[in-house]
Amino acid sequence: MKPGSIAVVGAAETTHMGKILDLSVIGLHADAALNAMTDAGLKPSDIDGVATAGESPTNIAHYMGITPRWVDGTSVGGCSFIIHVRHAAAAIAEGLCETVLITHGESGRSRIGAFRPGRAPSSLLGQFEMPYGIAAPANQFTIPALRYMKTYGATVEDLARVAVIQREWAAKNPRASYRDPLSLDDVLNAEMIAWPFTKLMCCLVTDGGGALILTRAERAKDFPTKPVYIIGSGESVESPMISQMEDFTSSKAFRVSGRKAFEEAGVKHADVDHLMIYDAFAHLPLYGLEDLGFVGKGEAKDFIAAGHTRIGGSLPLNTNGGGLSYMHSGMYGMYALQESVRQMRGVAPAQVEGAKISVCHGVGGMFAASGTIIFSNER
Repeated sequence: MKPGSIAVVGAAETTHMGKILDLSVIGLHADAALNAMTDAGLKPSDIDGVATAGESPTNIAHYMGITPRWVDGTSVGGCSFIIHVRHAAAAIAEGLCETVLITHGESGRSRIGAFRPGRAPSSLLGQFEMPYGIAAPANQFTIPALRYMKTYGATVEDLARVAVIQREWAAKNPRASYRDPLSLDDVLNAEMIAWPFTKLMCCLVTDGGGALILTRAERAKDFPTKPVYIIGSGESVESPMISQMEDFTSSKAFRVSGRKAFEEAGVKHADVDHLMIYDAFAHLPLYGLEDLGFVGKGEAKDFIAAGHTRIGGSLPLNTNGGGLSYMHSGMYGMYALQESVRQMRGVAPAQVEGAKISVCHGVGGMFAASGTIIFSNER
């Protein structure tokens, strides 16, 4: 795919976010999809490609009255939608379809129409981790987090600082779930969930969703919105079991995905104006900054402490408030994508002045998968 040849021409989240009692999961998908179509000035019959996770693309296409020529049901956790963008761009470039709708909807808090998956005893997790009590995201993610802290001298205060800065960004966003200021003491003294994570270092649990519409850049003039171009992309997976990571202080999937995206885009780290790193837990931005190559190993904590990711910093990070303060319905990747698009359109609540390049990077599962998209508002 030639960088800049595919554009996002429609982007929207669900009408309401946080706690939504009048929509099921598929209803949230549809609400977000209709909002994105309105944003792009399209109707269901204009769509010929569908991608989604959490729901079947068959269900979404039927529910929306779409007869697609291309579908993608890749489901590898929260970065699935980031990977969908990559797959959709490739499909459009190959001529398999022309206009792709990517949808997300989750009733993570209210659980209306939500699928409740179980862990089969025969699965890898069921055999090799769950018998030892490693069964929930909070205690799964403690394994690499504690190793990272021991190896690089990171402290609980370093993790807490991530949550504090995310809340500073959220305070500028009217749709953020939590906007009140946080101090380091607030985060450190919050309810302990699984050491070293207190409740305020863990993602929110919300209802919501979002949708994107992609097409060829040459068609961008046909749409009412400012186009956002895809200039680089990458994806990878490592292991479904966190205990089997190659290195607890670094994600192989992050490194592979990020390297590919930067190579494809042909940009340097210094060219990046805005960054979204999936922050389901407070340690993830540390890994993202290092594995994407913005800083060296063990340097992320000092980079953040120096204020570089804060408002007015050199590398604005998670400007919507992130999964810690904005939204996290279970699979956060769509919300990160939406904020990158808003920043590139110049309409974000906490807009980074003059931003031209945004990197959106996500995790799936517990470091099991990763996706990276580099956006630009210039071709």
